[in-house]
Amino acid sequence: MSWQTGLIKTILDPANLIISTDIAVVIADKYPKARHHYLVLPKEDIASIFQLNRKHLPLLEELHLLARNIIEVRGECFESFRIGFHAQPSMQRLHLHVISKDFVSSWLKTKKHWNSFNTPLFIPYEALYEDLGKNDKIERLPKAKVEELLSKPLACNQCEFVAKNIPSLKEHLLQH
Repeated sequence: MSWQTGLIKTILDPANLIISTDIAVVIADKYPKARHHYLVLPKEDIASIFQLNRKHLPLLEELHLLARNIIEVRGECFESFRIGFHAQPSMQRLHLHVISKDFVSSWLKTKKHWNSFNTPLFIPYEALYEDLGKNDKIERLPKAKVEELLSKPLACNQCEFVAKNIPSLKEHLLQH
């Protein structure tokens, strides 16, 4: 099993499941990019957002409900989180990210990590749900657009600060 299929292996072990329903599970991200970083995965074998169509809208609603549940279970405030999907998924098995906006983590190491959550490379749940309802599919971003977004400056997600590098961004984020 390659690293891209690691999520499938993870959800097969009941010890990794924080919440489990007949339809989906919640696990902690093994390499969290913030203080709180969870993944909500369907039990149905769906590789990524690009295999979704309108018939999956009820499944997405269930994933979102579980995302809200894990925030509540952890005693956190919903407004302190981003919930969404990567436009350029790297792991197989559809998964919804539930990530706190603090981005305080030793695993946040690269510009790619930051920009994958803080540019349009991160598709908020509501936007993906609406797009799927209208178009019956999710389109891949053009390669040039992905490269442009990955190269964006390290702009703070909470103020106007722009960092020169990841260490200075992480130092700045601690002030929030």
